[in-house]
Amino acid sequence: MSICLISFFVLFLISLSLFFLSLNFLFFNLVYFIEFDIVSVNSCSIVMTFLFDWMSLLFMSFVLLISSLVIFYSKEYMFEDNNINRFIILILMFIVSMMLLIISPNLISILLGWDGLGLVSYCLVIYFQNVKSFNAGMLTALSNRVGDVALLMAIAWMLNYGSWNYIFYLEFYKFDLEMKIIGGLVILAAMTKSAQIPFSSWLPAAMAAPTPVSALVHSSTLVTAGVYLLIRFNLLISGSLMSNFLLLISGLTMFMSGLGANFEFDLKKIIALSTLSQLGLMMSILSMGYADLGFFHLLSHALFKALLFLCAGSIIHNMMNSQDIRSMGNLCLTMPLTSSCFNIANLALCGMPFLAGFYSKDMILELVMLSHLNMLSFFFFFFSTGLTVSYSFRLVYYTMTTSFNSFSNHPLNDEGWVMLKSMLFLMIMSVVMGSVLSWLIFPIPYMICLPFFLKIFVLNICILGGLMGYLISNKSNLMFFNKSLSNLFMVSFFGSMWYMPIISTYGLMNYPLMTGMKMMKIMDHGWSEYFGGQIIYLNMKNLSQYYYIFQNNNLKSFMLSFFLWIILLLIFI
Repeated sequence: MSICLISFFVLFLISLSLFFLSLNFLFFNLVYFIEFDIVSVNSCSIVMTFLFDWMSLLFMSFVLLISSLVIFYSKEYMFEDNNINRFIILILMFIVSMMLLIISPNLISILLGWDGLGLVSYCLVIYFQNVKSFNAGMLTALSNRVGDVALLMAIAWMLNYGSWNYIFYLEFYKFDLEMKIIGGLVILAAMTKSAQIPFSSWLPAAMAAPTPVSALVHSSTLVTAGVYLLIRFNLLISGSLMSNFLLLISGLTMFMSGLGANFEFDLKKIIALSTLSQLGLMMSILSMGYADLGFFHLLSHALFKALLFLCAGSIIHNMMNSQDIRSMGNLCLTMPLTSSCFNIANLALCGMPFLAGFYSKDMILELVMLSHLNMLSFFFFFFSTGLTVSYSFRLVYYTMTTSFNSFSNHPLNDEGWVMLKSMLFLMIMSVVMGSVLSWLIFPIPYMICLPFFLKIFVLNICILGGLMGYLISNKSNLMFFNKSLSNLFMVSFFGSMWYMPIISTYGLMNYPLMTGMKMMKIMDHGWSEYFGGQIIYLNMKNLSQYYYIFQNNNLKSFMLSFFLWIILLLIFI
């Protein structure tokens, strides 16, 4: 039996057991805090702590479920890879790092999992060895280092208290200046890991990784680490000035990524930008103090986002590695099962009633209507929801409804049964788990009382967004959109995430590299070279030529005759 199947079975069984264990913890309201005393010397001890409650156990079960299905999917997707065992081991290391982060109530052990995620994600992004992957991996690693440094500084500030187990201090010391500084550093760390503005550029760049890795990263592991950290630190953040700042930044991230996805033609990048939009939604609802609702959306989003990436991987696999949606079309005829899963995942992302995304997104938006928010944040929430439906319908238009635009001898088929089994299982979960999770996490539902107009406002926004996506895609129907889309600056500005990838690559590297080149010309190849190595070399060469004249054969013969004359003189005297 291959390592793929063994890993799949083990992770799937552990996931099931953790899910039922989390139900037990949820019903009986249990929390287990376990300490392992590793080293104890006199009064100094090194202790490893684990926190098991319904939230950590439920999140771990979801991570392991998606990971097991992704590994099973990789068995066929990465079939031609000679190093598939190395790939599976890297994914397992990734999962172990995430597990350590989830069950840690201690900032030191959180940093271990946090750094493990950053390191292994770099290895996975550069898995396909080429220049683009290396650049993307470096951008990912260096962007995440900012958050690592922020977490290290938070650990240093925690020295003001008796221990690094932050869970003991949040409620009692949340008005302390030191704890506020720690909260600010944790928000900065979470913003880098969850790719909020201005650290957004690494998320689409990380699409250089294999598609199963993208499914894992964008659903339940790397990008959700920042959201999970803020869920744990929510007592500290809610109601403070930092929460208002986070609300603004996450709203801008939602808006920016939704706009960018409507101008993108790379299939994986569109789904990556949709992840960024949903992360902004989670962060903004966390900044308003609804930690349980943010966690609910985190879990439901993980299911349909993993399904979206797996379907996209299957389509790319069959399209002979083409990711451009303009070369697709009419896939519903050639790949009916994959197309069905893809459309269900898209509808769940849009918040189609009674699918997984509906229960969390609808409740979030209705609570936003009940809250005392300013007009800017309200606009960000609802306009971004419309943009989500817009780019989803645009994606469906290009992949499903238009005529097929690739080669006539295409190999499109639905015969990858290993990949299909993973997708079909996640499709069932995407349909069912929204309602199941809402019953589990909210045994007493929120009382949301709104007038009829506001109650159907979300649905109206979704319908308008879908219509807008269709009209933007089918540009020939509207001359107005033709005129607006012909504006190159607008398309390039919105389509390139407000130039953030350019700022964080060329903007950071261009001036230091130019300065280095000028310094090299002036110093290394200029004055320092003239007065340093070159002038010494020339002086030594001139002196050696000067001495060579004196040491020529004439002088040697004179010296030899003088020496012979001395010898003769000594003999005859």
